Amino acid sequence: MTQYKNIEIEKLNIFYREAGCPTKKKIVLLHGFPTSSQMFRNLIPKLENDYHVIAPDYPGFGNSSMPALGEFDYSFDNLSRIVEKFLNTLNIEKYSLYLMDYGAPVGFRIAKRNPEKVEGLLIQNGNAYEEGLKEFWDSIKAYWKDKSDENKKVLRDNLLTIEATKWQYTHGTRDEQNINPDNWHIDQSLLEREGNKDIQLELFYSYGTNPALYPEWQKYFRQYQPPTLIIWGKNDYIFPEDGAHPYRRDLKNLDFHILDTGHFALEEDSELIAKLILDFMKERVEAKTCESACAV
Repeated sequence: MTQYKNIEIEKLNIFYREAGCPTKKKIVLLHGFPTSSQMFRNLIPKLENDYHVIAPDYPGFGNSSMPALGEFDYSFDNLSRIVEKFLNTLNIEKYSLYLMDYGAPVGFRIAKRNPEKVEGLLIQNGNAYEEGLKEFWDSIKAYWKDKSDENKKVLRDNLLTIEATKWQYTHGTRDEQNINPDNWHIDQSLLEREGNKDIQLELFYSYGTNPALYPEWQKYFRQYQPPTLIIWGKNDYIFPEDGAHPYRRDLKNLDFHILDTGHFALEEDSELIAKLILDFMKERVEAKTCESACAV
């Protein structure tokens, strides 16, 4: 059974979902934009019999605290720091990371700082290569270069509306009727909180710090070779399939799957993705742990 918990980190309430036996191997689920740990509601029950699963909401998202812009540094550096402190406070010493969308720049920062703790990477439409930033990012890149009110308005009007949120869930799916409309209504209601759109605009700007770190993350892949599962919705316009294939350049222990769906692949293919995760964890992560133990 999933439990819904809260913990204080630096005077912030961090909400998280937790399921499974704490003595089993751990999978930490890091969500994307504009959602929260809500995106894992269907996946967690499929993993909890075999693994200890933890899914936090970042500050400004879901049920976690939403301090105002002047009270909190909404940057990917700081989000990763808070999530890392969250894991340390819960005494989560070793874990695999599920990284989707925003979860990738949060999780890759954590992994690079703590390579000895990361037992595996489960990457679903999460970018670490220049090839993955195509046409969708043009207006955001313009904002990185010029943080003007005009460029800010373009993003507010095009990326923070109910129509845009629905599009993220439905574009590229095999059948829009497979997607629960609660998704975009829940996410949009949180975006509409006073001050939240300004927070999201600040994170759009902070996303510009990520491409400069891609070479460091790629070096981490090559040096530490974490077992990695790639699951990618090939019809994703935000992070297109072009961003999935470069992982093959740097990672040797790689399980690679391209799915016929969109950005939020879990909404249409949670059963398949759960099976891929369970197989990967048993065949790659647990097997590697056994090999390491035997070597000692």
